[in-house]
Amino acid sequence: MTDVPSMRGAEVGRRIGVGLMYGLWKPRVLGSWRVPASGPVILAVNHSHNIDGPMVMGVAPRPTHFLIKREAFVGPLDPFLTGIGQVKVDRHSTDRTAIARALGVLEQGGVLGIFPEGTRGEGDFASIRAGLAYFAVRSGAPIVPVAVLGSSDRPGRLIKALPPLRSRVDVVFGDPFDAGDGSGRRTRKALDEATARIQKQLTAHLENARRLTGRRATL
Repeated sequence: MTDVPSMRGAEVGRRIGVGLMYGLWKPRVLGSWRVPASGPVILAVNHSHNIDGPMVMGVAPRPTHFLIKREAFVGPLDPFLTGIGQVKVDRHSTDRTAIARALGVLEQGGVLGIFPEGTRGEGDFASIRAGLAYFAVRSGAPIVPVAVLGSSDRPGRLIKALPPLRSRVDVVFGDPFDAGDGSGRRTRKALDEATARIQKQLTAHLENARRLTGRRATL
């Protein structure tokens, strides 16, 4: 039987994230009340910088289990990330263990964090993978779109790989929505249609988040 990531570990990760993110930067969080207070939820997060995941973990109102590429689980980070309830995934194959663990999080009423684009990029939701639709349709969990803005605007002076210390990073949570069409179908056609619906919702949320925060798309 596949082990379900630790919910207690994810709460520890959230507390660590709170200390680090608010200690190093100045997060401005909008709409966190939109995250359902209980039950399974999927956070769909845009991804343009390495701190996006830890930032969401630190500011989200509930402990979050992120699907994280296995390449990040190196050295001491491996037991640490596993200990705080994160899910290692092989992006280059059908990782059945990761799928089972992610579904286990949702079955237990937890919060699963996903970068729909599959990898770090422009963070504009222009291309999303079908995995998000699969988890949403299979579990029935609502998706909450999350826009992280400002993390990749400019490099820090001391550490180029990080945003400038004490700079503002905006995290905007959107309204939850269902990806499926209500039929419960999990055919390839149904998942393709769900993916199209998801991309439309996520893109609209990102545009709204930029408008709310006064941010512009990074050129």
